[in-house]
Amino acid sequence: MAAEARRRAMTAAMTTAMSAAPSPRAFRGAAAAAAFVALVAMGAVGPAAPARAESWNFEVRLDGKPIGTHRFTVDGPAEAREVTSNAAFDVRLLGINVFRYRHEARERWRGDCLQEIRSRTDDDGKPVEVDRRLASAMPGEPACLMSYAYWNPALIRQQRLLNPQTGEVDEVHIERLPDAAIPAGGRDVDASRWRITSTAPSSGKSAPARQVLTLWRDRTDGRWLGLDAQVKGDRVLTYRLP
Repeated sequence: MAAEARRRAMTAAMTTAMSAAPSPRAFRGAAAAAAFVALVAMGAVGPAAPARAESWNFEVRLDGKPIGTHRFTVDGPAEAREVTSNAAFDVRLLGINVFRYRHEARERWRGDCLQEIRSRTDDDGKPVEVDRRLASAMPGEPACLMSYAYWNPALIRQQRLLNPQTGEVDEVHIERLPDAAIPAGGRDVDASRWRITSTAPSSGKSAPARQVLTLWRDRTDGRWLGLDAQVKGDRVLTYRLP
């Protein structure tokens, strides 16, 4: 009787152990989970990292004298970028404010194509608002249109650009200039340069320029470094990184 009882107890114990033991498939799952945890710990695997926002905080000068700032921020993945721009300029003469400029804009992009733009500008007391959606191009406009997106390397290949202040589309001629050094972040940086000349659409090559700009980019990584603009009275407006 005692022997029979021991036999039954051993059988029951083995059955319980076998039912509790994980299957080979479970071992494979556990091994895969352990490997994933190890890779995450090493930084090799993990959730997709969000696109890092880029920003530019420019000091703005008129003929070398500081008049304000212009901040740009580009955020989000390439297929869904959001771009913001905020400018504030005040020109003073003998302590009196003779010119005031405020501009704020928000743009939505898909790849290198502008999808939507909203902007508000106070140009020395003259208010201007732009609210455009570019899901479908207007007659005469390219299907993929860019604004004056100086941060985007594809800008230099464009022939038309949307002006974020007016909402109008400019024809542009872009040419490479000799490389030069530009102060940025407290040091001189070797930069590539492009001249951007804009005119009214279909006005021909002999038409007077609406604006002449010089775009500066870091020769090493292509990052936007600065901007020069010729303004009324043969004066020069410059954007520089502090």
